[in-house]
Formats: sequence, C-alpha cells, structure tokens
Amino acid sequence: MPAAAPVFGEPLLLVEGKERVLVAADLHLGLEYELWLGGISIPSQTKKALKRLKGALASIKPDRLLLLGDVKHNVPRTSWQERKEIPSFLRSLAEEVRLDIVPGNHDGGLADLAPSGSRVHLPSGLIIDGVGYFHGHTWPDREILKAELIVAGHIHPAVRLKDPIGSSPNRKVWARAALSMDSLRQQYGCNIFTDTSAPEMVIVPAFNDLCGGLPLNEPVEDERGPIPTLAEMDDARLFLLDGTNLGKLRDIRLAGKGEKRLLS
Repeated sequence: MPAAAPVFGEPLLLVEGKERVLVAADLHLGLEYELWLGGISIPSQTKKALKRLKGALASIKPDRLLLLGDVKHNVPRTSWQERKEIPSFLRSLAEEVRLDIVPGNHDGGLADLAPSGSRVHLPSGLIIDGVGYFHGHTWPDREILKAELIVAGHIHPAVRLKDPIGSSPNRKVWARAALSMDSLRQQYGCNIFTDTSAPEMVIVPAFNDLCGGLPLNEPVEDERGPIPTLAEMDDARLFLLDGTNLGKLRDIRLAGKGEKRLLS
C-alpha cells in the first residue's frame, strides 16, 4: 500500500506510491469576501496561501498536487475576489506541478476558473496508485471505497482541548479511521469488499487557517455530510499538526466528560 504521511507542521498530506502526491484540502479562497459582507475586513490571504503551497512544492518536489475540494469559498455565486484571484492562483501552481482538483460543495463554477494546465475531476472522486480521493460532502463512488486507502477532507477536523490557563482553542487534527462496514452495507446495499476488513480513511485538516474547524470531541448538530457515518469515528486516532498522537477519539471524549464532572 502506498505510504501516506502528514507534512510536519502543515495541513498537507504526502502520499508516496508510483507517484508522489501532495494533498491539500479546503483552501476556501475568497472567504475574506464573506467576512467583509459580515462587517469584518481582512486582506486577501490568497497570496499567502500560494506562497505556502509553492514553498511545499519546492521542498517536497511531488509529481502531483491534488486540491481535495473547496478550493473556492462562496456559494452559490462566485465573488469578484474569486474571479480575480483563483485563475492566476491555479495557473501559478499548474506551472510548477501537475495539478488535479476534486471539486467540493463550495466549488460551483470552479471548472470555468481553472487553467488548461489543470484537471478538474468528478466530485465522486478518483483513484491514484491504489489510493481513493474524494472531498467528503457526498458519498463517494463505490470504486473509490475499494481502494487500499481513502483520503477525504470537508469536515475540517479539529479538537477543543483546554490549555494550562483554562482556554479552549480549536486545534487542527488529522483523523485516521477504518470505514464502517455497517454504514457501507446500508448505503450501497451490499458488502462491496471481498474480505472482512474495510480500508482506512485519512481525514485532512483544512488548509485555510481562517475557516476554523469542527471539534470532533464535542457534540454537533450538523455532521457535515457522510464522513461521520462512513467512518468508525469513535475509534479514529487523532494527531496534531506537530505529530502529537492524541489517541482515540472515544478516549478524548471521555476525558472531556470527566473534566466537566470534576468542575461541576
């Protein structure tokens, strides 16, 4: 099976098979426009995002860069900021490396902004060297689930942990979990695997620092698509961007409940 390892300190995944694929999810370029509409003025962060990605390309030298959904932010329309910035952003990346894009739920109209040197795939995902990639807002194609490893984004995985002074900021995490056989049978009508074990899924944290994260260790009303059902999330192992192994999600949740009881 191809090796998949996070890039230290960055929400980037490097998958090494016959080709070396660098994966970034949830860039949400143009988020500043939505914030501006809400009365918050933040300069465009697109150039900073491009600098970070080009720096990673220069040091890692992958064969491909895969943008795993939600390249743009505003839906259902495309903002003037996105129309201005995204074509040059993608063109600059495509000049450096083979550029693949799997659209996410925010990427309506993205194909019209993408340069000729890139390839926009179907939202149902694609397979490269035995690894299946999909964004995560919809159930993937059945063939994707037969891959040796599944990679997704979309839910912006994070945890909320108290620091020594009692603050509880969100911390981005990587999540790695086996797929749920029961959920797959319910969704697809039969067991799509030839053996008794399901492949693992790696959930990539959001690349954009402005778009926040979904604390997996807290109850949420909106599960953001099929991923929480698709994966055995209670047994998911969580890792901070610096590589710290936080353990299983179920244990992190139990530790949080114990802390609340002590404080009550």
